[in-house]
Amino acid sequence: MSKYRVWLLLVLCNLFWAGNYVFGKYVVAEMPPLMITFSRWLVASVLLLIIAYFYEKPQWSLVPKEWISLLAMAVLGMIGYNTILYAALEYTSPTNASLVSALNPGIIVIFSLYMLKERISKIQSIGLVVSLLGVVVILTGGRLTQILHVSYNRGDLLMLAAVIMWTFYSIIGKRIKNIPPITTTAVTALIATIIMAPFAIVQGINYTELSPLALQGIAYMIIFPSVGSFVFWNIGVRQISASKAGVFLNLMPVFTAIISWSLGERITLAQISGGILVFIGVYLTTGMLDIKLASKRQQKGTA
Repeated sequence: MSKYRVWLLLVLCNLFWAGNYVFGKYVVAEMPPLMITFSRWLVASVLLLIIAYFYEKPQWSLVPKEWISLLAMAVLGMIGYNTILYAALEYTSPTNASLVSALNPGIIVIFSLYMLKERISKIQSIGLVVSLLGVVVILTGGRLTQILHVSYNRGDLLMLAAVIMWTFYSIIGKRIKNIPPITTTAVTALIATIIMAPFAIVQGINYTELSPLALQGIAYMIIFPSVGSFVFWNIGVRQISASKAGVFLNLMPVFTAIISWSLGERITLAQISGGILVFIGVYLTTGMLDIKLASKRQQKGTA
């Protein structure tokens, strides 16, 4: 798969996740975080298994050999991250949640350097800083010093825990070599569903009492953030490094702003400026500039 296609998948992945922040705020008002997570993966796991069976034709006999990693991914990425994310949205705004999640790329880079022995160039390091700066511009309305005065509530702290879980989920996913990415996502989703089932049965919920908006939100979460995003993310992490894939998470606040604007909120100059910085940062961190510079040096060397 070409790098450009991988980058497109990671962009779409974060577009879908941005919608999860927006719709999650509405759905969590009617459903407990655990039930939202269980409802997502109950249906998504079936869809993912079907897609994996026909598209990847995996060797299912290899799955039990990776059961420890798959179990860890299910607990951290499917159950932990999503349940804590929805719990956080009960206490904080999607904007604050995005602010905390903006720490994700940096944390992934730091952990990848030590745990996966990955390396990034100086240009990619600059790209990481630029993209983070863009996120800060978006979330502070262009008043950069405002970041020092943000009051973090319980929801913000929960989001920090979610970020840590997603970091380990991504690193563990990078280490799985023998199982195709969609199959990995499908199996971990199934494991997560099985683990949550007893708790969901005890908690219970009457879906007929949910509003049309909540039902639409759940449908969106199943199709796009659950199936689309997780498949695209696992493909991206396999094809490029976890640290490079992680910087695409900085696109999430940009897309969140765009979705909010489409729902009637005013988009500001700071959001536009910050969005430009984020895209520049992503461009640098993906290594595209490194490739072009290396190509030019090679051409000069052969000339």
